[in-house]
Amino acid sequence: MTLKIGTRGSQLATTQAGTVRDLLKNFGRDAELTIITTPGDTNMSPVERIGVGVFTQALREALIDGECDIAVHSFKDLPTAADPRFHLVVPGRADVREALIARDGLTLEELPEGARVGTSAPRRIAQLRALRPDLDIRPLRGNINTRMGKVESGELDAVVLAYAGLSRLGIGERATEVFAPEVFIPAPAQGALAVECRATDTSTVTALDMIMHADTFVRSIAERTVLNRLEAGCTAPVAAYSTLAGYTGDTMELTAAVFGLDGRKQLVFSAEGPGQRPEELGETVAAQLIEDGAAELLG
Repeated sequence: MTLKIGTRGSQLATTQAGTVRDLLKNFGRDAELTIITTPGDTNMSPVERIGVGVFTQALREALIDGECDIAVHSFKDLPTAADPRFHLVVPGRADVREALIARDGLTLEELPEGARVGTSAPRRIAQLRALRPDLDIRPLRGNINTRMGKVESGELDAVVLAYAGLSRLGIGERATEVFAPEVFIPAPAQGALAVECRATDTSTVTALDMIMHADTFVRSIAERTVLNRLEAGCTAPVAAYSTLAGYTGDTMELTAAVFGLDGRKQLVFSAEGPGQRPEELGETVAAQLIEDGAAELLG
């Protein structure tokens, strides 16, 4: 049986779904892409106005309705609460870092005073304002080429995008600066894919389990646990990044941050714990952020 992989129709989404198709084929399972249109593909309002989960709900509905056997999401777009209707696996993660695409090859530091920088993500807005309070930050939606096109046309001086998307499309060289995660902290689970099937579809569950990447899974769970415990959605000004260390990768370090939108205040906390208990570490970090006043910043 050929598995139908549900995906949004953008170039990046089909490329991401294509990696999942190829992984399945490597394990002897035939698969093909099925395009599902989501409200986020037709409504160009800011994501925080459309609603959390706008890019995933239609894919999940298509999965339940039998239009596809598998759905591929950017993990950072999924609601943080587990949904028992679906079986979830996470393949290997792409580069987690944030990237600047600026005119004339400029870095963030080199941009002129008052430069127009495009992004609609509150997390990115807050960090940009903290790093460069003088910038004129403009709202930004559309696919990667549309966003970069605003720089090429001169409408904007720069945009900030996830480096994972550029890398997956083979255009990573378009970035004029790639930020270290400690400098510009990425979104929880940035660069990771979430691949779902119906929990009752035992044959597909078995197929998906073959492409699970354990390290990526536990790191993503730790980061998203912070988001969940802070009761924040994917558009909140919350960032998280984790690494695994030790001889067998059994020690995890997790850093998370909450930002004020004006960039003037940020709460950052890091902790270490067993890599086998990612939820526990995520809860520890979130609890410290809450104690430090995260609720007031998110309020």
